[in-house]
Formats: sequence, structure tokens, C-alpha cells
Amino acid sequence: MLARGLSPFSSKLSRSARPRHSSAHHPRASHTTMALNYPRPIELAPSAPHTSTFIMLHGLGDTGDGWSDIGYMYKTSLPGTKFIFPHAPRRPITLNFGMSMPGWYDIASLEDIQGGEDAAGLQESQRYVEELIQKEIAAGVPSSKIVVGGFSQGGAVALMMLRSNIQLGGVVALSAYVPLSKEQPLFSEANAKAPIFMCHGDADQTVAFAFGQRSFQLLSSIGANVEFQTYLGMGHSACQREFNDVLDFIKPILS
Repeated sequence: MLARGLSPFSSKLSRSARPRHSSAHHPRASHTTMALNYPRPIELAPSAPHTSTFIMLHGLGDTGDGWSDIGYMYKTSLPGTKFIFPHAPRRPITLNFGMSMPGWYDIASLEDIQGGEDAAGLQESQRYVEELIQKEIAAGVPSSKIVVGGFSQGGAVALMMLRSNIQLGGVVALSAYVPLSKEQPLFSEANAKAPIFMCHGDADQTVAFAFGQRSFQLLSSIGANVEFQTYLGMGHSACQREFNDVLDFIKPILS
């Protein structure tokens, strides 16, 4: 099993500076508006005519580099697919005492992960991913051949994309949860039937397994086309079997 998630919501294989966190009470996320700088994403060009795109969003404190290896892992099976690994902008993170780091939105607590959510940050990240999608559409890729995936915080943003009016080919959420779950609708008419693949380790102590389960049950209860895969003994990380399962999910969509 690959050791990911060494810091809260991170997917980095290794990290020299681990963000601090504790079980002490944290103030609610600040939700402040700030100027955000988005570094140029990592892009892996297809080895055949470009017919589809997979966008993968990293976790808190990481960069697109943390997940770029899967592009090479999947490239042979998906020769016509372009892989995009965006970098989140740096922002203060309340959970880590205001330390500035790459993050798709602010978060205040792991215990109450859906309390005091940073709606503005989530909506801004949705806007940015839509911008990336529109560039792919302008390049001639049908939106139905675009899949958005993410790990942890990135997975939450991927699930936010179900609310987009751009029809997607599918959504992949690893070790994540549905954000802003009380703000209906959770998916747009365009994505009412979009296939969703959620994966979660039952030993996850960062984004609790129960959060993922409840999100799956919520989506199922409103008729979403969602599948949930459990990985026994896996913490806030990823494993080869999970990577294989993700490929099995996206290959029919992107081929």
C-alpha cells in the first residue's frame, strides 16, 4: 500500500514539514475572500489522438505532483486521454492554526468536518475546475469524455462538480465526502445520471470512514448513480487495488 496522507488531507508520498493539528478546539473557518494564485497544472499529453481528459485534484498541503504518477500508470490503458493535475492555491488553513499551504478551501476541524464549511472556497474551486474543463471542451473534447477525480479535500471538490451545469463523464472521490450537503440540489440536471465512484479505507482517521459512508448513503437516497468501495485496514491513503478499481471505472468512460 502506498503511504499517502501524511498530513491532514494531504496525498503527498513524503513531506518535510508536517502541518500541526491537535484535538483541541479550533475556531470556525474564516471564509474570507483573498487573491488566489493558481500555478500552471501538470499536464500529461495523450500518446494517441486526444479524445478524453482526466482531471485529478490533490489533498490539502500537497500539489499536483503528489498524484501525477497515476497518469503514467494509466497511460497505456488510456492512450487517448490527457491527464491534468492542478495545483491548489496557497491559503491560510484554520485547522493548522492559520498556516498558509496549498488548499482547495479552508477547514476548521476534522472532528466536525462538515461544520462551518468554507462555502466560498468550495465554490471558487468549483469555478476554477470548470475553467479547466471549458479549456478541454474548447480543444474539442466532449464534456461527457471528461472525468474529475480527487483525493480527500480534492475529492470533496470533485463531488462539488456534480452541481456544475457542465455535463461530466463521471466523478471519482477517494477518501472524501459530500461538501455543503445541506445545500440542495447536490447535483445539477446535467449531472443527474453522472456515474460516481467513491472509495474509502475503513481505518481512515483523517476523513472518517463514516463521513464517506454517510455521503454515499445521501447520494444514493436522492437517486445518484453512485458506487462505494471499501478498503479493509486502509487509512487516509491509497493502495494499488484502489488504483486498479479507479482505472476499471474510468476506462469505459474515457476510452
